[in-house]
Amino acid sequence: MSDEDKSTPGHEVDRVIHEYDGIEEYDNALPNWWLYTLYATVVFAAVYWAGYHIFKTSNLPNADYAEQVAAARAREAERLKTIGAVTPEALTTLSHDPSTVSKGKDIFVANCSACHKPDGSGLIGPNLTDDAWLHGDKPDEIYKTINDGVPDKQMPTWGPILGPERIQSVTAFVLSIKNTNVPGGKAPQGEILAN
Repeated sequence: MSDEDKSTPGHEVDRVIHEYDGIEEYDNALPNWWLYTLYATVVFAAVYWAGYHIFKTSNLPNADYAEQVAAARAREAERLKTIGAVTPEALTTLSHDPSTVSKGKDIFVANCSACHKPDGSGLIGPNLTDDAWLHGDKPDEIYKTINDGVPDKQMPTWGPILGPERIQSVTAFVLSIKNTNVPGGKAPQGEILAN
């Protein structure tokens, strides 16, 4: 571009930021619609953030989702308890319900921790947090072991003492700690079963 072209009216000589290999880069103003969109987005983000974090107008999406999932699991657990059928699927579903697992943990700590420790890592009884199992690791096998006991290994028959609903809760807790490999646990006993 010649100097004459640059001096013509309407040509913006002072707006050249830099030139490289004959290519000139200009510092042009952004279009107004773009700026208004930017400002509106910033204002919306500030109001949105303040609504969730300062004024707590509602729960964050993750918290809402967690509440909905917990409510759905609780409804499913109640439905399974009323049906009364003890199936592997029902026990697995119960192991995902936080209230059933919590109830099962309380029962486990009160009745089973003398042999298995409160965290299930094993004391006299086997470690329930590893992948080695003496009497099967399937939900129905764990339920049967708890319900019927293992008299030849001094594990009591808990079925008549606890009842089916509490046995299901303890089974749900044991399923929830299975394969968590708590540090300081007893050495593996039984057959290593990979699921």
